Amino acid sequence: MLQKEKLQKIPAIALVGPTAIGKTSLSIDLAKEFNCEIIGVDSMQVYKYMDIGTAKITHEEMAGIPHHLIDVAFPDEEYDAARFVREASAAIETIAEKGKIPLLTGGTGLYLKALTQGLFAGVPEDEKIRAELNERLVKDGSSKLHEELTSCDEISAHRIHPNDTNRVIRGLEIYIASGIPWSEHIRIQSEQQQGSILENILQIGLTCDRKRLYERINLRTEIMLDSGLEKEVRSLLEMGYNENLNSMGSIGYRHMLNYIYDKWTFAEMQELLARDTRRYAKRQYTWFKKIDGLEWNQVTETAKIKCRIESWLKSR
Repeated sequence: MLQKEKLQKIPAIALVGPTAIGKTSLSIDLAKEFNCEIIGVDSMQVYKYMDIGTAKITHEEMAGIPHHLIDVAFPDEEYDAARFVREASAAIETIAEKGKIPLLTGGTGLYLKALTQGLFAGVPEDEKIRAELNERLVKDGSSKLHEELTSCDEISAHRIHPNDTNRVIRGLEIYIASGIPWSEHIRIQSEQQQGSILENILQIGLTCDRKRLYERINLRTEIMLDSGLEKEVRSLLEMGYNENLNSMGSIGYRHMLNYIYDKWTFAEMQELLARDTRRYAKRQYTWFKKIDGLEWNQVTETAKIKCRIESWLKSR
């Protein structure tokens, strides 16, 4: 592994934006033109066997461009920002040694922020506490757990939706294990922030008219269902990956599970999947706003984006 100072100097490009906006096709186009290899910046595409629900790029779509950090974990593994930073750093080094440009592409703002602005030290997970909270989630429901989070950590509860059960449980877990609210941990950690890995980076954000984005999301939902999302989820269950895993609680997978377990009709599942994906896109924009130096472009401004990358690379 290169020293951190050398990694910081490697020129890299980031192409990020909300789900369904069109990052995949543009990333391939840019990779071909600027001699890049792609590093996935997606907290769900790291998982094997989870292809349709994560809108994972296919082998054909890759068009011969090497991709890193896709299919690197099993669905029952924990994958967090710290692991992403380690594995992305190794991929960046590997790509640079080939004389190519790392192109980081995806929609997980937390991961990109960890690379460019530093990684906060996390609170260790407590499997026993988490298991107890998951049992209570089934018994009492998410609203009850969210009320408890509000009583011990109002700041975190305000920013976490009651239906975001993974983060509700994480907030309670941190408080029970440490006696300190999650929000206070974040405040303390911000004063002890580790340095960035990437400093020589051009960060491009893709956006478009919100109505158009929502239309794309609705279409993607239909495509996922037509392409066999139900079969994929049933296959995961048959392999032993249960509904209590973090990966199976993500958008698409938890929706299909609710249909499979007869909690929702197919129509309800489809409607809620599209709705929650639209809400997720809003949260993605919120995360991207926390990233310093991100340059926003309309997704249709391909020529402008290419000119910006070309001039930036020439200046390196």
